[in-house]
Amino acid sequence: MKSFASDNYSGIHPEIFEALQQANSKHQISYGDDEFTGEANRIFENIFGKVTVLYTFNGTGANVTCLKCCTLPFQAVVCSEYAHIISDECGAPTQQIGASLLPLKTPDGKLTPELIKPLLNRVGNVHNTQPKVISISQSTELGTVYSLDELKTLCDFAHDNSMYVHLDGARISNAVASLGVSLKAATVDCGVDIMSFGGTKNGLMIGEAVLIFNDELKANAPYFHKQTAQLFSKNRFIAAQFTALLTNDLWLRLATHSNKMAQLLANGVSNLPDVQITRSVDANAVFVIIPVQTIQPLRNQYPFYEWDAKTHEQRWMCSFDTTEEEVKAFVNTLKALL
Repeated sequence: MKSFASDNYSGIHPEIFEALQQANSKHQISYGDDEFTGEANRIFENIFGKVTVLYTFNGTGANVTCLKCCTLPFQAVVCSEYAHIISDECGAPTQQIGASLLPLKTPDGKLTPELIKPLLNRVGNVHNTQPKVISISQSTELGTVYSLDELKTLCDFAHDNSMYVHLDGARISNAVASLGVSLKAATVDCGVDIMSFGGTKNGLMIGEAVLIFNDELKANAPYFHKQTAQLFSKNRFIAAQFTALLTNDLWLRLATHSNKMAQLLANGVSNLPDVQITRSVDANAVFVIIPVQTIQPLRNQYPFYEWDAKTHEQRWMCSFDTTEEEVKAFVNTLKALL
């Protein structure tokens, strides 16, 4: 049974498996001083330019490491109410860092300067936590994607107000594939200061990468990395996967495919009776409302999550290994239930 619940449900791409086997061929120096980590670092530098790279086990660890580099305990991180750092990380950012999170209501999951401006009234008031970081997800938790202009505008606003921009890139590959630009153009060239680069949702077995572009944030980063319990003694097994992912545009091929499957799914159900697609399908997520009586029978055959219990809005995720046949079977099953 294939799932439409999460791209985390997917397996490991064969090229990633091969990279793990190569990393297992002999002994290597631990804690990132190995040849596999060095090779991955060089590839990241070729793509992004001057960057410090730290490898982590998971997205929560990557986000916590990023935000530690950016904040002091009396400062705050501005984010969407849907942001993974506030809705899906069990309070890890506040527990690990001490900084507060300031969530804002966002109709499409995307932050704008206009939404953030009222929080600037806190600046200089000793009774308030001080906004220091704007944290965005790309693509967002609602499946939407920031345009380059939106990103540049947000980064300029942040820097004009002495703030940093953190990008949660758990699905950065899907976002960049959707935008049709280079990884560098969609991140550092827009002004992003620090980000996580997602791997596990796009073919990796384990691992994310923290990419630090702003020199101000680099000095203490290795210590925060270690303190957050994300420094892997056998780091080569994470780094080797990124080498494979970033070679021959594997990241782009996998993300383009999962995005294509989401579009195929959305197109397949868009004309069915009593089916409403509720969000823009920009990447590999489809948000939809279907008749209540069809939800559980459909879920029994193809697992997926309910996004909003009040409206019965559902979220369907496509993965790098989702096939056209599976999408068509899913659509036909829903059609029969309707």
